[in-house]
Amino acid sequence: AMAAARCMRLLLRPRRYPLLSCPLRTSPRLLCIATQQKSTGQNLEDDQSQSQNKPKAEPVSAEKIFIEEKAKLEEQLKEMTDKYKRALADTENLRQRSQKLVEEAKLYGIQSFCKDLLEVADILEKATESVPKEELKDENPHLKNLYDGLVMTEVQIQKVFKKHGLLKLNPVGAKFDPYEHEALFHAPMEGKEPGTIALVSKVGYKLHGRTLRPALVGVVKES
Repeated sequence: AMAAARCMRLLLRPRRYPLLSCPLRTSPRLLCIATQQKSTGQNLEDDQSQSQNKPKAEPVSAEKIFIEEKAKLEEQLKEMTDKYKRALADTENLRQRSQKLVEEAKLYGIQSFCKDLLEVADILEKATESVPKEELKDENPHLKNLYDGLVMTEVQIQKVFKKHGLLKLNPVGAKFDPYEHEALFHAPMEGKEPGTIALVSKVGYKLHGRTLRPALVGVVKES
């Protein structure tokens, strides 16, 4: 019985295995180092993945510089083309204005000379109107020949005026036009339409469509 009890104590006694227990013991310092290494490895992997996901900065290439220079040159060419077209338009306008001035100078350069001749035409007209028609008889050949000469001179001078663009204005019965006529008086007249010209005191003239001298007239007004 005593032997059996001794055997049981030996079996129940905890046994020590120093060689096996040492490797199973884990130091806290080693655990911390291992944890830090694991964390560092994970951070490195995260940084690498993020750096791979970020777009890489493209280096400035020669092609990009060329494209930018081309755009600048095209813009400068466009500006120069616009300036050139505007200069051409201004030159053409100046040429047309100069040509118009030259043409007007040719047309109206004789304006002052024509005004002086109008006085001669007025005198001839007054002279022919002042001759009594009853005196123009064969018994008075000198007066008749003088009258015929005045009439022929007046006709000829009107032909010369017409040749150079000078036209006579005798607007009896026409509508009053302030650009061609100058009203001396307004008077009511039976049988005449108001605003029309009833009397021409002095004929007018136009040079190439421009009024050189307005006709002096009397205008009908409402009674």
